[in-house]
Order: sequence, then structure tokens, then C-alpha cells
Amino acid sequence: MDTSRRSLVWYLLAGTRGGPNRIRILEELQSDPHNANQLAEALGIDYRTIRHHLRLLEQNGLVRRPVGDAYASPYELAPDLRAEFEVVLEVGRRGRLARRRTAAGAGFRAGQVRG
Repeated sequence: MDTSRRSLVWYLLAGTRGGPNRIRILEELQSDPHNANQLAEALGIDYRTIRHHLRLLEQNGLVRRPVGDAYASPYELAPDLRAEFEVVLEVGRRGRLARRRTAAGAGFRAGQVRG
């Protein structure tokens, strides 16, 4: 994966509020193709939210619909992302660590203010 593509993946998955849900979507698509409704059910996320994330992922070439835009057509990972899926896993790991640090720091500061 070239540097600009890697930067795009990092931005979409770690640099935006929707990143954690996009990672979950990509992890689900790693195992099997799914349509938007199947993803919504499997992940417990609102269908419209799933469609929003899929649209962004498709526009940026991370997922594709091999059978076109037909109703309920499945999404799958783009071939280059599938080949280098460890980038997604790395972003997910680092993002979870950063969120834990932020949450722990916020809790500590809040505790200091009250104390």
C-alpha cells in the first residue's frame, strides 16, 4: 500500500468520529461480503448509519460492490485492502489505546476537580 493510500486509510479510520464504526464494518467484511442490512443487524448499528459509512468507504476505494448498485447488493473489501488488512487492524489497535488513554485522563481530571 503506497503512502498516500495508507494516509487515507488512517484518516478515514482514525482521524474522524466515525472511524471506530468503519473499522467494525471492515472487520465484518473481511470474513464475508454483506449488504447494508446484514451489516446493520450483525453490528447493531442503525441502517442509515451503515449506509453513510459504506458510501464513504466506497467513494474512497476501500470497499466495492462487485455486482453493481442493485438493491441489496453485497459489499466486499477492495482487493488491495484485503491484501494489506493489517493496516486496518493496526489503526484499530492504536485507536482503542488512544481512546482508553483519553477516557482515563478525562476521568482523572474530573476526579481532581471534585476532590
